[in-house]
Amino acid sequence: MAKFLSSLFKPRAWVAKLLLILVIVGFAAFGYLGYLDPIREYLDSDNFSFNIGDTRFSAYLLVKAVFIVILLFWLVGILSETLENRIKSLRRIKSSNKALIIKAIQTVIYFLAFLFVLGVLGIDLTALTIFSGAVGIGVGFGLQKIASNFISGIILLFEKSVEEGDLIELNDGIIGYVQETGARYTRIETFEGHETMVPNEDFITNRVTNWTYSNSRTRVDINIGVAYGTDLDLASRLIVEAAQEHPRCMETPAAECFLVDFADSSINFTLYFWIENVSEGRMRPRSDVLFAIWRKFGEHNIEIPFPQRDIHLRNPEALK
Repeated sequence: MAKFLSSLFKPRAWVAKLLLILVIVGFAAFGYLGYLDPIREYLDSDNFSFNIGDTRFSAYLLVKAVFIVILLFWLVGILSETLENRIKSLRRIKSSNKALIIKAIQTVIYFLAFLFVLGVLGIDLTALTIFSGAVGIGVGFGLQKIASNFISGIILLFEKSVEEGDLIELNDGIIGYVQETGARYTRIETFEGHETMVPNEDFITNRVTNWTYSNSRTRVDINIGVAYGTDLDLASRLIVEAAQEHPRCMETPAAECFLVDFADSSINFTLYFWIENVSEGRMRPRSDVLFAIWRKFGEHNIEIPFPQRDIHLRNPEALK
């Protein structure tokens, strides 16, 4: 049903648009020639009408409203889409500002269209005050989440904390690039190629990590252990060299290696090095540096130990 209404108000295919134009033109022509007068008089009779205050409503008014709304929203949709494409083609405006301008224009256009429909139908807004309290409460509860997501989207656009192209990580583990900030949700493309629709409210109420908010650099951490008896100065130098030789390793901050622990089976080091653009990925440089460390350790006979345990038997004769 939702797809049908969407295709009715905003038809995409040219065949649907052509059929909609023919239907509207046909009804307008029949109405102008007077062929629809009997139907209008019948639907506008007292049997199919009721009053709210001083305003009279009838089945004819309802049918007329449906056609006017479809026609108006169709024209407004075309106008909104045209303006949206025009604004998106502007190169001097940032993507977040483009989205904000588009939202403001769409809100104004649809609000004016709503007022225009009421004016054409001759509906006085004061006649609806009887139901304004109950309807307002019902709509408020029903559209609470929608309104919250809409306002949250506007806040995001003003704050520019999450913009198109940013690499973000949500507190539920979703990691991906922001592709679009809509009225209700933000579309994120994950590393697996999936598109996830995240409500805008989640970006306001939950913790969000933006890897590219103020800068795109990031630190890569590698933990590695060597066997007891190893020349620790040599091992530390080889680990740093493996990072510095990688083309994506930044010179500032420089790569650093720290001795962190004398463990049961190994002496543990931690390597820190920075890469420039996190959007290009962190796994590849980490993997390349690990391969380089493995090769350098092999060339200098440095052993990477594995956990070892000594077993003492109190009764070794039982094994015989």
